[in-house]
Amino acid sequence: MSILTFVLFAWDKHLAYYGRTRMPEFLLLSLSLLGGAFGALCGMIFFHHKTLHKSFTISVPIFLYLQLTADIIYRIFLR
Repeated sequence: MSILTFVLFAWDKHLAYYGRTRMPEFLLLSLSLLGGAFGALCGMIFFHHKTLHKSFTISVPIFLYLQLTADIIYRIFLR
């Protein structure tokens, strides 16, 4: 999911650069929430994309924290 999200951030940046119709922010945030937060954060940093949008700069790190916490809980208690 992170690879897909990273690629979509790259594609959206490409579309923005050439003034084309962009992907909805809801799609990018949804993919971040559904497991692609690491890819979204890497895409934001690598492509300097969506870094001025508070909805992304606040929610993507929170999503990453939640996903890492869920993974750690799963590995410790449910394995």
